[in-house]
Amino acid sequence: MDSVTQFALGAAVGEATLGRKVGNRALVWGGICGTLPDLDVFVPLGNVVNDFVYHRYATHSLLVMALAAPVVAWAIVRIHPGTRDLYKRWWLLVYLAFATHALLDGFTAYGTQLLWPIGSTPVTWSTLFIIDPFYTLPLLVGIVAALWLSRESDRGHLINRACLAISTVYLGWSVLAKTWVDDAFTRSLAEQGIPSHSMFTTPTPFNTLLWRAVVMDDNGYYEGYYSVLDDDADIEFVHYRSEQELLDGIKDHSAVQRLQWFSKGFYTVDRVEDAVVMSDLRMGVESSYVFRFQVGRISNPHPVPVEPARLPVYRDMDKLKFMLRDRVWGKTG
Repeated sequence: MDSVTQFALGAAVGEATLGRKVGNRALVWGGICGTLPDLDVFVPLGNVVNDFVYHRYATHSLLVMALAAPVVAWAIVRIHPGTRDLYKRWWLLVYLAFATHALLDGFTAYGTQLLWPIGSTPVTWSTLFIIDPFYTLPLLVGIVAALWLSRESDRGHLINRACLAISTVYLGWSVLAKTWVDDAFTRSLAEQGIPSHSMFTTPTPFNTLLWRAVVMDDNGYYEGYYSVLDDDADIEFVHYRSEQELLDGIKDHSAVQRLQWFSKGFYTVDRVEDAVVMSDLRMGVESSYVFRFQVGRISNPHPVPVEPARLPVYRDMDKLKFMLRDRVWGKTG
């Protein structure tokens, strides 16, 4: 999720854990700990593909967090020696702020290596877009209430906990919505005779009402959209070709293999001038993918591997506005 959401979640969790004992210090340290795991973006890992696929690995591991939490809690107690008798509660606060960060990231399409190094396969439940104001706003209301009201009464603590519960209920709704739309997509694919053994679904930007499906086949992939407010599952799927043959000769290149592994097979290959480009189909919409990498170039006439480079995002704003304005409320809206 975005940094604002992660800070707000950590702050809300911190305040709920220790706010009555140490006041706003719990909120501040919860927000800081809720942000710390994402600092791995500043660690260079050799090339842009490594930076992409290994974000959210060790720093997002629940096991690594369990080892780091007592150390961070010890540092906090050193800064606030008057709270030394609350060390175990600080320890709990730190771990909860860390763990909720990692778990929330698992609800997005990007993927999170929650059990590294025991398991390195990214966990991707994909029920939330990376920015969802309906999840974030209750958290912000709760921490603002805690900041302004907790000094005079218990009301601020209660509002923060209530708002944390509301955001959690919304998260639960996103899981139910995904189950609903997955069934709608599967039924529509079966009716149209399109195999659905390799399907990925994710909400479109800023909401959990309109969902997008990517269905892979041997020649490329289908893309379709469905709103939970649609009357039926009569979904239109559009097929796009993936030029997989462009990877012939460079399929053993480390950048290609890492992108195939990280995307779990939901990627497309195309040619941009003389560049061989791989795009992660899970993050973006057709013609506007967030993560696009040049992994090779056409050379007389076969492709050869190159040092990977990330390409700029082409944003089809007209398509995005169409989806959010005309589709999110369903066909009858």
